Amino acid sequence: MPDIDHLLRTMAAAEASDLHLTTSFPPFLRVHGDMAPIAGLEPLTPERCQGLLAEIMPADNVREFEERSDTDLAYELAGVGRFRVNVFRDRFGVGGVLRLIPSVIPSPEQLGLPRAVHDFCSLTKGLVVVTGPTGSGKSTTLAAMIDIINRTRPDHIITIEDPIEFVHRPRRCLINQREVHSHTKNFASALRAALREDPDIVLVGEVRDLETMEIAIETAETGHLVLCTLHTNTAVSTVNRIVDKFPPNQQNQIRTMLADSLKGVVAQTLCKRIPKGRVAAMEVLVSTTAVASNIREGKTHLIGSSIETGASVGMQTFNDAFLDLVKRGLIAPREAYAKAVDKSGLLRRFAASGIKLDLESVPEAPAADRSATPPPLPPSAAPAAPKRQELLEPLREFVRSCAEEARRNPEDPQALNNLAWALATSEDPGVRDAAEALRAAEKAFALTRGSDPAVLDTLGAAHAESGNFDKAADWARKGLDLARRTGQTALADALAERIRLYEAGQPHREPFGPP
Repeated sequence: MPDIDHLLRTMAAAEASDLHLTTSFPPFLRVHGDMAPIAGLEPLTPERCQGLLAEIMPADNVREFEERSDTDLAYELAGVGRFRVNVFRDRFGVGGVLRLIPSVIPSPEQLGLPRAVHDFCSLTKGLVVVTGPTGSGKSTTLAAMIDIINRTRPDHIITIEDPIEFVHRPRRCLINQREVHSHTKNFASALRAALREDPDIVLVGEVRDLETMEIAIETAETGHLVLCTLHTNTAVSTVNRIVDKFPPNQQNQIRTMLADSLKGVVAQTLCKRIPKGRVAAMEVLVSTTAVASNIREGKTHLIGSSIETGASVGMQTFNDAFLDLVKRGLIAPREAYAKAVDKSGLLRRFAASGIKLDLESVPEAPAADRSATPPPLPPSAAPAAPKRQELLEPLREFVRSCAEEARRNPEDPQALNNLAWALATSEDPGVRDAAEALRAAEKAFALTRGSDPAVLDTLGAAHAESGNFDKAADWARKGLDLARRTGQTALADALAERIRLYEAGQPHREPFGPP
């Protein structure tokens, strides 16, 4: 039996979602969103860490790891479950992350899927995109959608995954699950082959490149239902990301194709649930006639308004979802604020609903049953300020996901902009990196040709972090002007406030609590 099995059983007993192995550190678990070392275990030596992971790596993954210094695989432990595994090298040596994939697919009720997501499962053709940062629960949402189809429709489903995560057993559907590298060369070739395999529904685990996206849109246009994932943060940025993947001379054609084929976008993020666990907040875009027209005409900045006014057809904004979760007592107001994209808008919604949020105070952590959680390190090794560490963890998780997305998609302006923003505005000084933030922001600016006010905002923040407040204010003013001209009022309000900060010689910080 591989030695790592003991750690995986400990992980399952602790109700952890992930096991982290890093050379020179003890094994860590992520339990209900929080990282904690497994008590009583020594730091892993280079030989020990590599040995734990090598035992479960097939020969093909060993070769890929030697060539690329990272590899993805799946591992199954009888009686415990399946695990999605990533093995990598970092500055300490070999490392790995193992995520537990539940053996039972959560029900739509358990996940709290909005009604519109159920309706997407009734479509016979079109493109539905589930999006969010790494670790936001996209795979679980897609698995639940496939399970709904499997229980209600007599169709043929083909999934293309890297690696296969949830295992689907045929009920009313015939399901073929294909794993990239094991059963097919890549996503694009498998998706192209799927057109000759008589599918009704095709699931693409991740759209990583232009070719895969192009074939996915064509497949949706030819009378198939295509479900796929992207790493974007909002529904509107998802539409922009799809269009921006294509060369400028193709973008008008792609807008037309996307306007006809896109049926919906589900953007999601995971929040810490009270008293324990996690729950997804979801933004839902349903493609109406107005939305399709905005996509076709390149007026994607107007889609946000359609979401805000589209409750009658099942649309909802992130702030709608956050407010609902807070009112139901599932998440704390501060957790909603930490995960919100439009923070000022959420504060206004809180105020209108009589929900108070004191941004200056650091609340006590909610009471929780931690009996299954591995105990922390001895006091001598514990963080000096646990409240502060807990408060900053959502931001650090965001920074990690941004860095991973930028590494995977180095020509994606949204990914670069997210990374630059995190590096320039993080309240954690251990995360901030002015030079790297400026480099990423300037590349995002070049890729967008100065057409995105959010990128101009980030350029200002990066210059402010570098200490050049005159340039920071100049870029913020340009962003403010562009945001007003394109109707992005929330961003314009935020930029106006940042200009005041820069003129006073102060950088912008994301308000995750007092320093």
